[in-house]
Amino acid sequence: MDLGTDRGRMVTISASDPNPSFGREPERRSVKELLEKGLVIIDKPRGPTSHQVAAWVKEVLGIEKAGHHGTLDPNTTGVLPIALGNGVRMLESGLSEGKEYIAIMKLHSDQSDERIRGIASDFTGEIYQFVPVRSAVKRGLRTRRVHYIKVLEKRGRDVLILVGCESGTYIRTLIHDMGEVLGVGANMAELRRTRSGRMAEESSCTLQQLRDALEFYRTEGDETAIRKVLMPYELLVSHLPSIIIKDSAVDAVCHGAPLGVPGISSFRDDIKEGQTLAIYTLKGEVVAIGKAMMDAPRMSSVRNGGAALVERVIMEPGTYPRQWKSRTRP
Repeated sequence: MDLGTDRGRMVTISASDPNPSFGREPERRSVKELLEKGLVIIDKPRGPTSHQVAAWVKEVLGIEKAGHHGTLDPNTTGVLPIALGNGVRMLESGLSEGKEYIAIMKLHSDQSDERIRGIASDFTGEIYQFVPVRSAVKRGLRTRRVHYIKVLEKRGRDVLILVGCESGTYIRTLIHDMGEVLGVGANMAELRRTRSGRMAEESSCTLQQLRDALEFYRTEGDETAIRKVLMPYELLVSHLPSIIIKDSAVDAVCHGAPLGVPGISSFRDDIKEGQTLAIYTLKGEVVAIGKAMMDAPRMSSVRNGGAALVERVIMEPGTYPRQWKSRTRP
């Protein structure tokens, strides 16, 4: 289902082969490497906060750093991605991706199926929302895009709906507003997140399943179960426009240097100037999060110049050999 995360086409401007002596394709990482450069999608239970769940994951895996991607209220269940190790550096970059929820809308008076489906259609597209009083976000009126609202089932005054929406959409507010327009009032009885960008509940696991998979790996040496729940952390930024760089440019970017056009191997053709993007190696490893200094058409038409500023380095310096010279002071 479309959550507004469609990809553009990759354009190659300088074909280059990766050096097999450095780096590693994300899907070929060892379990130990995935604990530092990985992601686990937890099926959050009702009750604990998102912060508590992230702390439990850190304790179960015995790692130093773990952080949750997006926040679910204590009473909300479902998809809660947990970044491991260096993946916590990418958490803010993934918050713009679309979300999908399944919710129970409890109407305060009987309504026909036709009227309910009509109001679902009316609230699809760009909508206005007031930020709730208890939200950590500054209050005020703002717009959000709802990609779809599907009525899955109706029993009396309880309506099961599936909502695909822009990040930051308040489902409780959406349901309240739908009830107001219907003229009968409505409140949200239950909420579950089923998807966050490309991370879906089909790939999630419970905390107990995570613990069991790790124990089986440690005691039996069998990686089958743990590899089903540990994924490369690149999934966190897979929705961002991308630039793939040559091996010769990797270490400079790891030191925070701006990315120049000569260091690019390929890029997505929908990049716009000023847009946040992900910078990858030829093997598909994320190197850094940056901001485009020019749009895609210009990248393909010039031979020199700055292509992207580095905002957050993800890869450790020294992973690839240094092939740049530092400026000497006079």
